[in-house]
Amino acid sequence: MAKHILKPLFDNLLTVAIALVLALFIRTFLVQTFWIPSGSMLDTLWVDDHLLVSKCAYDVRLPSDIRLDTTGGKVLMKTGDPERGDIIVFKFPEDETKDFIKRIIGLPGETLEVRDKVVYINGRPLEEPYARHTKSDTLPVRDNFGPVVIPQDRYFVMGDNRESSYDSRWWGPVKRSKIVGKALLIYWSWGSLTDIRFDRIGTLLN
Repeated sequence: MAKHILKPLFDNLLTVAIALVLALFIRTFLVQTFWIPSGSMLDTLWVDDHLLVSKCAYDVRLPSDIRLDTTGGKVLMKTGDPERGDIIVFKFPEDETKDFIKRIIGLPGETLEVRDKVVYINGRPLEEPYARHTKSDTLPVRDNFGPVVIPQDRYFVMGDNRESSYDSRWWGPVKRSKIVGKALLIYWSWGSLTDIRFDRIGTLLN
């Protein structure tokens, strides 16, 4: 009798354990969720959009600490290179306990300059259909910046909402090793219980 009782219980516990291990593996190496707390990426990303972020878009890494955070960990396999236009999640250089999200604008070795709100790469204006400008005035750093040469293994990032984004214009390019992953899609979006944005759910990014 005891055997008939214990076997289903053991099978259920084993199923739960396997599910937890798989979830931990996926969370550590493959996919992470991210919530948009500010309007720095408007109109591409809205406040309270929830994203899926690929952690293996560029590298497969070992965890770097006991929290199983792979950012900065040993690279097991390189799977690609960050490209201009990619929306990435990364460790905020001024406080690495925080994750930030911005768009890659400049690549390693390129000369980047902002003149009167227009971004120039190697002397040529960059086409940016995603960029949003809400203010007509011009300010140093925000609207006139550089030129600077982007160091190797680093990426210059900016928010799409240019007048409301704290980004590489102030604190410099992001190290590749500090990139958490590439934003893939919006899996949930809402302003409140009565404001679920069904038209945004499932939107692919980049």
